Amino acid sequence: MPRVYIYLIASIVAVASVKEVCAFQLQPRRTFPTSLHSAYYSVAETAVNIDESTPREIQAMEEWAESCGVQKAEGFQLTCDDEYGLDVYAMTTENLPANSNVLFVPEQMILSSNKAIEELRTEEMEKIEEFIFDFEAESELRHYYLTLKILVEYEKGEDSPWFPWLNSMPRYYSNAASMTPLCYQCLPSLMKKLATEERSILKKNHLAIKKAPFLSEETRGNADLWTFAHQIVYTRAFEADDGSGDLRIVPMGDYLNHGTKTEVEFAYDDEGNYWARSVCDVPAGSPLRVSYADPTNPSFLFARYGFIDESSPSTFCKIFPPQVNRDMLDLGYAQNRMLFFKESGDASQEVWDILLYQLLSSKNMNDRRILLKAHQMRDVQTKLNLHEKYYSDTSAMLKEHIDTFLGRLERLTQKAEGMDPSEHPRLPLILSHNEFVKQTFLSVRRKYFG
Repeated sequence: MPRVYIYLIASIVAVASVKEVCAFQLQPRRTFPTSLHSAYYSVAETAVNIDESTPREIQAMEEWAESCGVQKAEGFQLTCDDEYGLDVYAMTTENLPANSNVLFVPEQMILSSNKAIEELRTEEMEKIEEFIFDFEAESELRHYYLTLKILVEYEKGEDSPWFPWLNSMPRYYSNAASMTPLCYQCLPSLMKKLATEERSILKKNHLAIKKAPFLSEETRGNADLWTFAHQIVYTRAFEADDGSGDLRIVPMGDYLNHGTKTEVEFAYDDEGNYWARSVCDVPAGSPLRVSYADPTNPSFLFARYGFIDESSPSTFCKIFPPQVNRDMLDLGYAQNRMLFFKESGDASQEVWDILLYQLLSSKNMNDRRILLKAHQMRDVQTKLNLHEKYYSDTSAMLKEHIDTFLGRLERLTQKAEGMDPSEHPRLPLILSHNEFVKQTFLSVRRKYFG
């Protein structure tokens, strides 16, 4: 048995001996078979097949996870709603009371950027880090090392202790990093900006990966493989809640889907083990979801993760001033505050404040100073008086913005509908995104203008 398996098993046995009083008890780990992969696989190739049409080996991964010491609540299971197995996610077949332990994953199974840096950083790699910094990608350093770790384990094939997990990964994605250049032409302004940023990150990481000395020449030259590793890291890694900045991918925990309304939250104990607990009473048949990001920004969720969160209560209003100054930031100009609400049709207070500020900047500088002072002093009545005084102007500005944006969106949608989905399979999701934004804007228009 390879030493790496012996180390992983020995470490997990130690974790599994911990006594816990919780909704489920940690049980002694099942003994590993002499040859882990021969017990679960009849795969001729030593490396994971990353072709988009390759089926995901979910059952083998679950058996591997159980053998590694993963503990699940009664009723926890992985399921899929599509016939191709593209979106596999966790749900419960049993009622789960609030504050129940849902999932436990031992620390040794968790892929960590801190551990990857400790393992892979050398003097030569520090020079590559300077290359990354030159491209203003210092914030992506942890993602970069975690991506390198995925590639290192991929090269080991079945000798990697994470092979069963890697073989369960998606090969097909619908996020920005997977879109064709023509897809970008069908995206509205914010989504296009976010998608371009995601594509830029992918390209920068690819340039740096080519310089990694410990990767084989074949790996360094395989763009599809880089993208496979990149997608795993950017869609499954989340920052730890301990202030370390460490990015972690938790096998099995990474099958908890996103939700605006969440059923589960997770944390790490002092030993670095992962615990997921229910935050409410969860009825049988429910998905088990955590929050990936701000639910008021469905465009980011689409760009990064490749899904449309139709349960998002709101979306950014898509107002992009030529210049955002300090006054506007103080008034609340931010994508998670300048919101249109889907159900009620409301525009957030920040939207009205920014519109009023823009109007007064060209019409009445004295009233603009009064607005800023009232906002600073939290003088609600003075602000309300100003909004009432200029409502006919600001409402006309809002209507013009909505109508202009809807016109652009319609042209983008028509362009997408004229393309062949077989050549651009992400187009239907792009159209769904555009429709979600359209209906939200129409809801606001109906609320204020009938």
